[in-house]
Amino acid sequence: MRMRPSPPRAPKAPEVTGPGPTIGAWLPPQFGWVAPRLLPVASASTSNFLRWKMAESAFAERSDGGEEKVSGAEVIAQALKTQDVEYVFGIVGIPVTEIAVAAQKLGIRYVGMRNEQAACYAASAVGYLTGRPGVCLVVSGPGLIHALGGMANANVNCWPLIVIGGSSERRQETMGAFQEFPQVEACRLYCKFSARPSSIETIPSIIEKAVRSSIYGRPGPCYVDIPADFVNFQVNVNSIKYVECCLPPPVSMAETSAVYMAASVLRNAKRPLLIIGKGAAYSRAEEAIRKLVGQCKLPFLPTPMGKGVVPDNHPNCVSAARSRALQFADVIVLFGARLNWILHFGLPPRYQPDVKFIQIDICAEELGNNVKPAVSLLGDINAVTKQLLEQFDKTPWQYPPESSWWQTLREKMESNEAASKELASQKSLPMNYYTVFYQVQEQLPRDCFVVSEGANTMDIGRTVIQNYLPRHRLDAGTFGTMGVGLGFAIAAAIVARDRNPGKRVICVEGDSAFGFSGMEVETICRYNLPIVLLVVNNNGIYQGFDADSWKEMLKFGDATEVAPPVCLLPNSHYEQVMTAFGGKGYFVQTPEELQKSLRESLADTTKPSLINIMIEPQATRKAQEEQKMTKSPYKEFLSLQGLNVFPEGCNVREESLAFLSWPLCLWTPAIKALPGLDQKKRGSHRACCLLTPPPPPLFPPPFFRGGRSLLLSPDMKNLILELETTQSSCAQGSLGSPGPPGPQGPPGLPGKIGPKGEKGELGLPGRKGRPGPPGVPGMPGPVGPEGPRGQSIWKCLKGPTYAKNKAG
Repeated sequence: MRMRPSPPRAPKAPEVTGPGPTIGAWLPPQFGWVAPRLLPVASASTSNFLRWKMAESAFAERSDGGEEKVSGAEVIAQALKTQDVEYVFGIVGIPVTEIAVAAQKLGIRYVGMRNEQAACYAASAVGYLTGRPGVCLVVSGPGLIHALGGMANANVNCWPLIVIGGSSERRQETMGAFQEFPQVEACRLYCKFSARPSSIETIPSIIEKAVRSSIYGRPGPCYVDIPADFVNFQVNVNSIKYVECCLPPPVSMAETSAVYMAASVLRNAKRPLLIIGKGAAYSRAEEAIRKLVGQCKLPFLPTPMGKGVVPDNHPNCVSAARSRALQFADVIVLFGARLNWILHFGLPPRYQPDVKFIQIDICAEELGNNVKPAVSLLGDINAVTKQLLEQFDKTPWQYPPESSWWQTLREKMESNEAASKELASQKSLPMNYYTVFYQVQEQLPRDCFVVSEGANTMDIGRTVIQNYLPRHRLDAGTFGTMGVGLGFAIAAAIVARDRNPGKRVICVEGDSAFGFSGMEVETICRYNLPIVLLVVNNNGIYQGFDADSWKEMLKFGDATEVAPPVCLLPNSHYEQVMTAFGGKGYFVQTPEELQKSLRESLADTTKPSLINIMIEPQATRKAQEEQKMTKSPYKEFLSLQGLNVFPEGCNVREESLAFLSWPLCLWTPAIKALPGLDQKKRGSHRACCLLTPPPPPLFPPPFFRGGRSLLLSPDMKNLILELETTQSSCAQGSLGSPGPPGPQGPPGLPGKIGPKGEKGELGLPGRKGRPGPPGVPGMPGPVGPEGPRGQSIWKCLKGPTYAKNKAG
């Protein structure tokens, strides 16, 4: 009998030293022996063997030298502590849990969040508020990818941030390891510095460089990648050399000649303006800028997060005349503000073509972006402002408060403030934005942090809710990021608890914005942060529907087909999210309910609160002057509705006009026959134009379908001009004299089918009708009964005939 050969005996695996498991791994004989670093531990027996082997090795080393050991997680925590890092936000898991535990043991505060994006937002806000970076701790792969949004936001906002991400073990690279991802390379797009330590001994120097890079020059995020096999690996404590805490950022100053030139240009200005950005807030320049404003009597305009560097109630603040100030100023000084989309790029028609910019920035690359400045001052905002003050101390100068420029600004401020107050005083229900924010402004503490995000909620709230202290307003920022609100609020509450006990945090959210990070309410309740959340609820993104209209709309079809994309579920009870986790929730619909709930929330410093404020679903901003100077809402409407410009006219999709007959539409459109339009019909469809004060929502429900189209022969520019002219005449508060009756409009759309009529009386007998056509053949009848049985064929053959034939 032939025996099956036994597999060859495996050679003894060579010893491998260094971080991570060091046992041999084996494959079937046909694969041969594989180096032990190339395969992960695959079973409980090998894992137990690994632990025993490591313990045996550690015991042998202690017996030989008696040296103390330290893990990679402990080295990371101590390196952060040495660099004066105070706060870590994150979501733990394999392989970073031990890092969070080690950080807590050293007194670093760890805040566990519900999403890596929110954790990254919170850590970046700590960097802005304190000047030292917060840390975001995330797991490998998807965990880091979720944090990229927060890193990008910090990068665009120029806030210091450290992200520490776990990664797969080094010996498993390119093998498809658990959550393997090129993390160092991916983060370079969003960071000033991205690196992986080559050994545990190099971790302190890498972390020191990350912290230093995040705060030196223009602040920004940095990334440190930690392989999983570093976290628990033990090394001799004497082999670790911690790097001293990096010094505060060096203060750079502008050239003296450039400062002198800037002071000269400002003295000769006829219509000067100071713009204060969040760069001035970050550089702690509030004292110097306040002195400059008061000493030279200059008007100033803060950017959204520059609010509070000089108090909003300062008599020289011209926020209420923002558009007028930007459009007619002849000399503008930028204090840490960039000429990006927030400031309309510094270009006409929002600015004078010959306006002179004096640009102060810490980043040389920023100087001259979009507009060449008359004077560039490269340096720290606080230091350069003090240099300007020295020039005006040597040669005192004040801008005359009685100038025509000041008179123009004050007149515009008074008219805009009066319009806002008129809107706020309206008693109609549901409330509008201005009513809500004026009620809130009356009760807010002067020293509270205000966090705000949303579309109209953030824009209108910024004009009404005032800030009196620097770095006390946090919003969507330069990147326009939605979802930052609750992360920012948590960071502000944690910092306030440590540094200013009793200071309140007010987070004002749109209902859409709240949905991005609403589960962080559990984080707020878990750490018992007395944040007051205000959710301004209009049932949609920009605008929505009330409950009755929503129900009626669904009768036309499935929500995926008929509901405008901007709509959210009406009357959602977001306050129940807060009560579910132990906080206080309020559902308010009137100014009195809002006042009472806000008063109770501010009085209770032991629990967080959420006030769900219902407002008019179609509420919007007051008419804006800048609409005439920026992209026309009607151009956007016509573009999004499918208008394609051809030499002969415009081709309009049928769906874009069919909704005008919808009886439940809350946009209250009007079909206007514009004079001079040569309207052509195709089938039963008519050329119509939508006029809605203020700008119309862009997503009507397509109740009618088909491939037919409309042809509008007039020139596109003339059409848009007439639309805008009619819009301006329809704007609220600009009623003109009635015009002559217009021409007769086109026939209306067919009405709805009426109800079924009543049953009529019995009629008289009718005449005899004509004979009908022949009928069709009938169906075969049923099978009859069985007949008698016939004779056998043999009997027939042997009968008389057969016998006669045989005889013949």
